[in-house]
Amino acid sequence: MLNCRTIFLSDVHLGCKDCQADYLLNFLEQAKADTIYLLGDIVDLWAMRKQVHWKLSQNKIVRCLLDKAEQGVKIVYIPGNHDEAMRLYAGKRFGNIHIALRGSHTTAQGKKLLLLHGDEFDKEVNFGRAQAWLGDNLYDLLLFLNRWYNRLRRLTGGSYFSLAAYIKSKVPGAQNAIARYRDAAIAKAKRGGFDGVVCGHIHHPEIRLQQGIIYCNDGDWIDSCTALVEQLDGCLALYHWTEQAEIIAGLPLTGNSKKAA
Repeated sequence: MLNCRTIFLSDVHLGCKDCQADYLLNFLEQAKADTIYLLGDIVDLWAMRKQVHWKLSQNKIVRCLLDKAEQGVKIVYIPGNHDEAMRLYAGKRFGNIHIALRGSHTTAQGKKLLLLHGDEFDKEVNFGRAQAWLGDNLYDLLLFLNRWYNRLRRLTGGSYFSLAAYIKSKVPGAQNAIARYRDAAIAKAKRGGFDGVVCGHIHHPEIRLQQGIIYCNDGDWIDSCTALVEQLDGCLALYHWTEQAEIIAGLPLTGNSKKAA
């Protein structure tokens, strides 16, 4: 059982064929927290306009979250661009789950974090329509390769490996876009007087201390399969949750970053 103070999840993309619902369900069943923040693209309404891919495990994820909310876990849902229709219900509750356009969270160490999905930074990153279209289609290709690569790995007894994330890490243009996105998020937190920012959107899990601001991206459940967790002592860590759960990065908020396997 993973006991923690807070869980941050985003980019689950329920209804999309590449949603790694089984891994997320296993994580939710083993994780216990006082608060869960859902930072957008939880349901992929864009993908479902073309074709709905909804497995039993995705139903169980929804049921698990609703059950946790009924049991007293504070759950805040901040919609993203793929589930932007939910933004119309900001300020309302859905089965004890509060819907908001953005939020804030104070850690056990007193750090105030800005919470949002992150699609508002697309213009600052210079994602024009042509770039966005090209990026979406290239990412679809990466997910296709990722899907078949991992099917072959399972047939040969291998564990899950994010081929998509590996390829993105080797493409200079992708790394430049990630850096511009990070800079925009940090600037937003700084202007608002926050100590840090937690977001999703770009499917790139990361914890970094930059310009005195804590930048956290909780990743996704399409290829990275990561969750950001505030541990009981207030430290933040990214958990990679597939066949074997592991901490891939941690940041004690009063010291330097560290990595652990």
